[in-house]
Amino acid sequence: MLIPSILALRFRSLSPKNVIDYIFEAAPLSRSTSKAKPAALPATGVEPGSRPLRRSLRGAEGLSIAGVARQAGVSVATVSRVLNAHENVRPATRDKVLAAIDASGYRVNELARNLRTAESRLLLTMVPDFGNPFYAEIVRGIDSVARQHGYFMLLCDTGADPGRERSYFDLLRRRRADGAICLDPATIQQALGEASGALPWVACCEFDPAVGVPYVGIDNYRAAGDAVRHLLSRGHRRIGLINSDIDYLYARQRQQGYLDALTDAGITPLDGWRMNLNSLDYEAGASAAATLMLSPDAPTAIFAVSDTLATGVLHGLRSIGKRVPDDVAVVGFDDISIAAQVDPPLTTIAQPMRELGETAARLLLQRLANPLANVPGVLLPHRLVIRGST
Repeated sequence: MLIPSILALRFRSLSPKNVIDYIFEAAPLSRSTSKAKPAALPATGVEPGSRPLRRSLRGAEGLSIAGVARQAGVSVATVSRVLNAHENVRPATRDKVLAAIDASGYRVNELARNLRTAESRLLLTMVPDFGNPFYAEIVRGIDSVARQHGYFMLLCDTGADPGRERSYFDLLRRRRADGAICLDPATIQQALGEASGALPWVACCEFDPAVGVPYVGIDNYRAAGDAVRHLLSRGHRRIGLINSDIDYLYARQRQQGYLDALTDAGITPLDGWRMNLNSLDYEAGASAAATLMLSPDAPTAIFAVSDTLATGVLHGLRSIGKRVPDDVAVVGFDDISIAAQVDPPLTTIAQPMRELGETAARLLLQRLANPLANVPGVLLPHRLVIRGST
């Protein structure tokens, strides 16, 4: 039996009926079975030793959904559609209902609605690295669309750990959340794909079409090729690659794009020009750049697969007396806000980060609305942003 722990919500007489009435906001929590006139109450209007139950749950008449409907001059069903973010409500009507809600102070009983609909209105966003600013704008896009449709987003730090991701998928299995958006490495998605394929989730940025879930991302292979071809057009023939962990599908795709672009230009890339790191942070980029420059055939240009790495590369080159772009040119990837602010400003491949998040949320909502629908994968366009580092 559900028993409210807040004193103001405890019942005068505990019974299953009173509890159910509380949850569904149906009738007063305590009713007398006698037709006798109730005894007079003290001046406070509250029985001795009890709390003002009805007011704490619904307040004045205007706090009920029926009161909102009367104030807005619409039906209760129309108010319900507005509260549930249905699209078949005229904008003028929606504005009128929202104004009435604001004026009355009405608040939805989320517990009651969730029990009636078997929905939590909660979407999980699983991120492998909270410290990477690339994910911040994606998360904002997800949250924006989720809120527009009456959902809340729960941000989950998986640390790219399969066990932690599995625990979040368990929330879907237990109906504690309605759906999930996963930004974790494709290797983890593949490992969990068979067990979680029937669950409502989509892949964002990192995706493997073979897993069989909706996805949104960019063409990493082509984007990396564009970065390398830009450096080739600047006359560079020795081009280094500072890459991420190859557990990430994007790292493998960008590496292949880099290799093929050099091969197509008649250049045989040396193994000593490439480094794979298990971190995308500033220090890792700085250290990798300094290491690459130790080779007698050191690159005259470096392509780093993230802007956080690339900003570290700028520092690492400067620390050993290399000028950018006079001695070594640098290209990053993502176009996070700092890319335009460093010295020199960073040439980079821009990903549509907010649009990635918004699209992922819309794909998930499509899947929730129709679990049997074939929701397609989506590739969004990237673009080369040329600045002072090349």
